[in-house]
Amino acid sequence: MQKIPLRFAKTEMTLARDVFRGNSPSGIPVCGKGTVLTDVLIKRLENMDVQTVYVEGHPVLEEGELSFDDHLRELDGRFIKTLHEPLNAMLYNIYKAHLIKSMGGESDQEAE
Repeated sequence: MQKIPLRFAKTEMTLARDVFRGNSPSGIPVCGKGTVLTDVLIKRLENMDVQTVYVEGHPVLEEGELSFDDHLRELDGRFIKTLHEPLNAMLYNIYKAHLIKSMGGESDQEAE
């Protein structure tokens, strides 16, 4: 899940949280979690002054942010010398699963 400015929202992205008018949970709900964004819906949200939305995965890379594959390469580099140790292998798998879940990653390295 990633919080993004509405200006970065694109069609086919899926909302990961409900959207409220004025971005306040005490405001009026305008879209539900799981809603797939369309151009029309994004424009309506802009007109309602919604500034940010939470979307599934991690579709937007901000300047200087590492990509999913870069994160996996960095993780591999940190564990390369100790992956044969069972506890380190367990930690590696936990962290890798967290990256996949939080960034919605699809990578060639996932099959390894």
